[in-house]
Amino acid sequence: MRLFIALDIEEEIRQRIARFLDGVREFSPEARWVRAESLHVTLKFIGERTSEDAAAIKQALASVSGAPIEIAFRAYGFFPSEKLTRVFWIGVEAGPELAKLAKEIDSATTNVGVAQEDHPFTPHLTLARGGGGSGNPRREKHEHPNMGFQRLQQKLAALPSPDFGSMTAREFYLYESQLLRGGARYTKIARFGLHSSGKSTNEQ
Repeated sequence: MRLFIALDIEEEIRQRIARFLDGVREFSPEARWVRAESLHVTLKFIGERTSEDAAAIKQALASVSGAPIEIAFRAYGFFPSEKLTRVFWIGVEAGPELAKLAKEIDSATTNVGVAQEDHPFTPHLTLARGGGGSGNPRREKHEHPNMGFQRLQQKLAALPSPDFGSMTAREFYLYESQLLRGGARYTKIARFGLHSSGKSTNEQ
């Protein structure tokens, strides 16, 4: 099982992003574009695990504490830089509660054998990855400028910065990712509620 932990996105926000994608996709036709229905805010990528590992991860996540989190989706950017463009993303804005939740999830899963994160938490929604080459958002050695997003960047520079709306995240999920010919399919296998008391509960 290929696992990750993430927040889902409200349907109204997802539809606004879908319309945005329909309007800009043609400007970088070689990019690998994400389907709007697959978008989520990743809190931690886990990778391949057994069903027994998944059960242990579920139990660990049930101990994570967290309250509902206000999140806004607006603006955009490119990783690792404007010239060395490999990933096109939408900004995710939230208070310190989101990073705190990600840190608690990282700590809880580390206790059951999942590797600890070695980079700061940088929430975003990936919309596209450059055609060919790596999808790594961080700069690599001896990297040359990627022109695949140049026309898209020029188009976006002439438009107002997009604002896709805000939502309150009241749960997070353990997902299974299946890599299929038509792209990845994500299935929620456990839900964990975020409550005003700060205590998360497993609500499968």
